[in-house]
Amino acid sequence: MTTASTVHASAVMAGDTGILIRGPSGSGKSRLAFDLILAGRAGQIPKTVLVGDDRVLLSAAGGTVTVRPAAELEGLIEIRGLGIRRSDFVAQAEVRLVVDLEARDSARMPEQEALAALIEGIKIPRIAVGTGYAALPLVAAALLTRPL
Repeated sequence: MTTASTVHASAVMAGDTGILIRGPSGSGKSRLAFDLILAGRAGQIPKTVLVGDDRVLLSAAGGTVTVRPAAELEGLIEIRGLGIRRSDFVAQAEVRLVVDLEARDSARMPEQEALAALIEGIKIPRIAVGTGYAALPLVAAALLTRPL
């Protein structure tokens, strides 16, 4: 992919890790993005900043996937109960983790193939979060621990 494609997702950058958050409307993408920003401010995970909310642009080149905010939504995030708010943001991040909310293939002990997303032929670590499960602890664990 040399041109950017628009996807319905949110994204943040935790330290140097770009996190792409996907899921159906109402699944909590914006909520998780903001929760990660708060966890970063509290020192629970690396400092975290918004990349984009609601719609982001993905491009792949050189074996990496880059995420950028949609121009008209730069620095904006929806906070349920407050509406659209301004936030600090970064212009782009390398996607190093994909979080799929309300994932049908979520499991207590996921199969190896469920632990990766394929975006334009590029394999990226993935967390499948089931409906009704809290995503924040899973993402924090992925950021703070290593697989066996």
